[in-house]
Amino acid sequence: MDQLQHHPHKQDFQVERLIFFSDAVFAIAITILVIDLKVPVVPESATEQDFLNEFAKQIPQIIGFVLSFFIIGIYWTAHHNLFGYVINYTKKLLWINLVFLFTIVIMPFTTAIYSEYSVTEGHLKLISPYAIYVFNVCFSGIMNFILLTYVTNPKNKITEFVPENYVKYGKIRSLVTPVIFLISLLVCLLSPGIGRMILFLIPFAMAYIGRKIRKSNLIATTISTKKQKKE
Repeated sequence: MDQLQHHPHKQDFQVERLIFFSDAVFAIAITILVIDLKVPVVPESATEQDFLNEFAKQIPQIIGFVLSFFIIGIYWTAHHNLFGYVINYTKKLLWINLVFLFTIVIMPFTTAIYSEYSVTEGHLKLISPYAIYVFNVCFSGIMNFILLTYVTNPKNKITEFVPENYVKYGKIRSLVTPVIFLISLLVCLLSPGIGRMILFLIPFAMAYIGRKIRKSNLIATTISTKKQKKE
């Protein structure tokens, strides 16, 4: 049996350990991102223009930091919301969660590769550094989808009840970011600059899905209220 049997209090403690460990991994990964940001160094005789020129060299690293910060933040939010429903665990859940966290841990490294090779026009023409970063994000999205699917499957007895809308739109949101990144990578083959700009569609896509969720919840609440009144 994959299901682990424990005393209820012991089981709750083990679930909390799983959540605390996951939160710690997210916190460390999101903090390590800032290490690649360097303070511009200029001589004492430098002018304002000299400083701005040096600062401009850090812009790719800053963009990479901001982008990955919010991507990790999105996955942490999804993980936090999902585990709010978790009341039990299995060995398989531990391993799925661990592989998902692996994709988060390596993101500072792939972000550094992406940022380092986005400095010059010549670097922008290199597809491999960006592809490594894209595959990392896609791996995270796929593992998030697998984690969500496993946790919300009633057969696994991980949760007591999960709203149907949460499962439906949660799966969609898990795949939105990877799909946009893959589209971005394909466009980069033709135009590296435009390809990277496609990533700015992610907040709009998330906002659109968020509105769909709220609208769907409102409709479900209205229908439920009408049924109660008839009864």
